[in-house]
Amino acid sequence: MVAAYIMVKANTGEADRLKNAILDIDGVEDAHIVAGDVDLIVKVDVENPAEVKTVAADGIQGVQGVEDTQTYISMD
Repeated sequence: MVAAYIMVKANTGEADRLKNAILDIDGVEDAHIVAGDVDLIVKVDVENPAEVKTVAADGIQGVQGVEDTQTYISMD
């Protein structure tokens, strides 16, 4: 299994709606609204690194209201 963390920057006032939409994406294990430079931190658990790209690029970035993402793949 491959774990990854995706930092999500949301349009103003969209964090709650985005969290619910992102939690519905296959491969997303958890999502938290946070304070700081990003609005959500999303945990992804998938079979291989290619699936991380699918979840991030096709899934999360495709949700209306997502401004930007940064993806970090766990090394342990």
